[in-house]
Formats: sequence, structure tokens, C-alpha cells
Amino acid sequence: MRDSSFIPGDYAAASYTAEQSSQFAQAFSSITQKMICSLGDGLPPESDAMQEAVREHYEFILRFWKPDRETYKSLAMSYILPTEFNEHYDAQADGLGQYIYKAVCVFADENL
Repeated sequence: MRDSSFIPGDYAAASYTAEQSSQFAQAFSSITQKMICSLGDGLPPESDAMQEAVREHYEFILRFWKPDRETYKSLAMSYILPTEFNEHYDAQADGLGQYIYKAVCVFADENL
């Protein structure tokens, strides 16, 4: 199984305790695994299971900043551009970055 404990972004530079960092990594890994399962099961980005995983992703993001519709979709755009986000997600499962991007756009348009 591939390591999904990576949390990209500036969060790592913040002054969190080792315990907090571990909790963040566990939460991020759990969300990522749900997304991988949805992709692997062939579910569309708008499926209930994937949208629930995106909701958890959004709530995770809220721990660090509060994106609106456009900034959340912009974050997801970094999952398909050549960035550390894309590298991480596509290392987990082929096409995962694109899949998450599409699901985030659905979630943002319907909920933000």
C-alpha cells in the first residue's frame, strides 16, 4: 500500500505539536483512502461516497483556512497541475488528482 500520510502545503511550516501533526496526517490519510476507494470502485465524482469524502476534505481544510467556492476549486486545480499536490495524489492512484478536482468542483458548486 502506498503512503498517504503526506500533507502538502504550508501547514507543515506552522508550529503544531508532534501529536497534532500526527492527527492531521491520520485524518488526511483516511480521507485520501476514501477517495482512492471511490476511484477504484469506478464511482463518478458526484457519487454520494465521493462527495462525502470531499466534504471531509473540505472540513479538514477548514482547520487551516476557510476557502470560498472559487478558492476551494482553485486549490483543487493544483491537484491536476504539476505541483506537489498532483505528484502526491497521482502517486496514490493513477488519475486521482483529476478525479478529486472534478469531485471538488461538484461539491463547491452545490455547497459553497
